[in-house]
Amino acid sequence: MFSIIETAKIAKAMLLKDRPLYVQFYITARCNLACQQCNIIYANSDVREATIDEIKRIADNLAAIGTCVVLLTGGEPFARADLPEIIRAFTERNIHVRMQTNGLASEEALHAAVEAGGHDISISLDTLVSSKQDYLNGEVKNSWHKALKTMATVTRILPKNGSFAALGCVLSHRNLYDVANVLRFARKIGWHVSLVPAHIATPHDPRGFRSYDQSLVFPPEKYPALEREIEHLKQMKSEGFPLYDSTIYLDDIVNFIEGKPLKWRSKNDGVCDSPTLYFAIIPNGDISVCCDWRLPKRISTFSKDFPQHYKSRLVHQQVLPIAKACDGCLYGSYPEISTTARFYSAMLDHAKILLAGTRLPKPWPLTPEDIMNIADAVVRDHPVQEEVQPAGGLA
Repeated sequence: MFSIIETAKIAKAMLLKDRPLYVQFYITARCNLACQQCNIIYANSDVREATIDEIKRIADNLAAIGTCVVLLTGGEPFARADLPEIIRAFTERNIHVRMQTNGLASEEALHAAVEAGGHDISISLDTLVSSKQDYLNGEVKNSWHKALKTMATVTRILPKNGSFAALGCVLSHRNLYDVANVLRFARKIGWHVSLVPAHIATPHDPRGFRSYDQSLVFPPEKYPALEREIEHLKQMKSEGFPLYDSTIYLDDIVNFIEGKPLKWRSKNDGVCDSPTLYFAIIPNGDISVCCDWRLPKRISTFSKDFPQHYKSRLVHQQVLPIAKACDGCLYGSYPEISTTARFYSAMLDHAKILLAGTRLPKPWPLTPEDIMNIADAVVRDHPVQEEVQPAGGLA
């Protein structure tokens, strides 16, 4: 999956812990969905988008500080017509690119992104029940079917060797019993699964990415069911199902939802590793602590002074007070970077998947009919325990 140069950079970053393994770049706030569990399209709507020339300077600067991986996300990154140029700006500088999408991109746009060097893609999928996914996506009809069609397209255009495809699944009490089927489906189509619990905020304690939909809050009476399902997923992982998440991270999903201390920050004095091992960039090119927190004073990542600001720890001086005050998150990639860098078991697990390669069979290419039939077969063989649906939406 990673080139020799990229692998060497990752190993060096893991060893020294003095440069970003991973950067999330929110290249746009625009999106053609309005998912219930996401607020980022509103949180970042107050800033403009960086131009392609500015993004090339961002790529230069990220390369100068040793960045290994950049996630291009949004909003919906494919909303930008210049996405192939953005991808090329990073791949030409030996920075690995991951694309995170809702799966509604056109085939032409996907082809152009892959040709630019985007060989690592994550598509959102929370359930194999089409009506439920459409509802979670903001009641957008046929969004589930379009996403599955895009998965088929990806299996045709993404190189079978040296590529990585994953399903990004957001866990809430609304799809608690659906995740195992997403994992079964993923194995049959040769993809991995990454799990993130829904993050909920209140107007009194706003956070950038977190939804304000209080109906997504996990009811305490469902905690035992949550704990059973996470143990089930851990067992499936031990049996070879392609769940990317480490055991430490999966345990912390329960801790996060139930309001207990998180394990993943325990080896760094209870603080996350921003901005040393990771940070975020909002659409206008400003650095932020993560998707939830911005800096009190703007620091542009396309400024010619940015590498100096980062290496002199000026950035760290602004980030660390915010990181220390934060009560923690489970935003997938951030905790998994920390666990990979600081927990030997997670390091070995992820190295096997990403660096040493994976033995997960890829029955590619697949047609849309193949994908749909596989999804239907999984649901038929493993019926999901449905919750009562009241008028106006899911329970």
